Amino acid sequence: MASLKTQIEKAILGQKALIYVLCPEETRILPMLEQIASERSLKFETWSCVTGLSKTGKSEKTANPAEALKAIIDEGKNTIYAFQDLAEFLDDAEVRRGLREFNYCKTAGTGKFLFMISPELKLPDNLREEIHLIDVPPPSDEEITEEFNKIRKMYPDTKVPDTYNNEIMIALKGLTMAGIDSILHRIFKSDRTKKTDLFNEIFDEKEVIIKKTGYLEFVPPRELMTNIGGLGNLKDWLVKREKVFSKEAIDAGIMPPKGLLIMGVSGCGKSLAVKAISSLWRIPLFRLDMNLIFSGLYGSPEATFHKALQTVGAVAPVVLWIDEIENALGLEEEGRLTISSHIFSSFLTWLQEKPPLIFVAATANKIHALPAEIIRKGRFDQVFFVDLPDEQERKEIFSIYLAQYKADMTKFDLKMLAIMTNGWNGAEIAQVISAARTDAHYENRPFNQGDVTHNINNTVPLSTTMEQQIKGIRNWALSRATPASKNARILRY
Repeated sequence: MASLKTQIEKAILGQKALIYVLCPEETRILPMLEQIASERSLKFETWSCVTGLSKTGKSEKTANPAEALKAIIDEGKNTIYAFQDLAEFLDDAEVRRGLREFNYCKTAGTGKFLFMISPELKLPDNLREEIHLIDVPPPSDEEITEEFNKIRKMYPDTKVPDTYNNEIMIALKGLTMAGIDSILHRIFKSDRTKKTDLFNEIFDEKEVIIKKTGYLEFVPPRELMTNIGGLGNLKDWLVKREKVFSKEAIDAGIMPPKGLLIMGVSGCGKSLAVKAISSLWRIPLFRLDMNLIFSGLYGSPEATFHKALQTVGAVAPVVLWIDEIENALGLEEEGRLTISSHIFSSFLTWLQEKPPLIFVAATANKIHALPAEIIRKGRFDQVFFVDLPDEQERKEIFSIYLAQYKADMTKFDLKMLAIMTNGWNGAEIAQVISAARTDAHYENRPFNQGDVTHNINNTVPLSTTMEQQIKGIRNWALSRATPASKNARILRY
């Protein structure tokens, strides 16, 4: 996409008299318009409904938008006019007529240009053909770099290491210039040097942007790879791509990973693995709630889904998590596959053409309910199958959760617990440890192996109650997915 300045200059070269600038940041647009006016030997003038025209006529009179338009039609020449929030008055027939007359006056597009700056798009049908639209993207890499260098020079004694510069600038992508300025001043003024703390400042700002949508949820980077038992192949895959998911890799001609699809048995760590990506790669994770997309609360599902993808693109680099993707894009009803066709087709197109620093992490339980197009190579880099953990993996899971509860590990026989929970998933193991801890706390004593085995004996695992469904998932994954665990158990089913 052409830079903002280039888009404005093209509109002027194309003799577009009426230009609508869709942007929430007037302070970013006005200096650029003034600079372009100076370079082209044009005058520059602003208007608002509070102050009127800054140079032409009496300001108290030209605060009325219709009067302001009359003034610049009659008197103005060789001038770039920047009208702020004029879109709020486009319901007025006199204002619409004034814009049309400005567009048709002799010098419009050759010596006079009217820029309407607004954070919202409000175009009357009878002006759509006359008005040229510029949809302003978030600050570009060049703008962020320039602003970063300018503000960093203000703090020569800052404790923020220079080695963080590139990563900070990448993390700032998607924020407004005002948001970037605010964060950079806070970072450089503080005494913090820990990378996690610095990046959390940026993530917090992006969380505010996402919260305003309602259907995107910020997931804090709290889960670590060390909190996941097993899944060695999946972990290795993510670790190897940590450095590749960066602007430096793109500049070197290396394409960053697009995403991965994790499917398999419920409760075996799919969601936990997705959450750990954010901590490992130090980028924010946002979960797209497809139930809210389809609810109609935010308009038509198709339009809302499109807005969600635009919002995610604006705050990149980012991990976009789509949980239970089969329910979002494909469903089984009475043995037949039904697809939300409009959303499905737009999602496929977006997966192919999305910006490079958006990583899509999708999870699925009923993978057979997804159409073949979504799982082919090119859409996702890899499809992983997460099976029930084996004995060694169950020992790891027990060790992780017992450590989280600060248990005395010498009082637990991990091998015995792993044998007793053959066929269990990770969520079930976590639950019996939690229940054991609750039982011991009720009796005001430390919990022990007896508490855990008692709860194990009173639990029926999912592999028993849903044996046929699990076999079906394994049979589907046999030739279609890569085992997430290093032992490749899937090949034995």
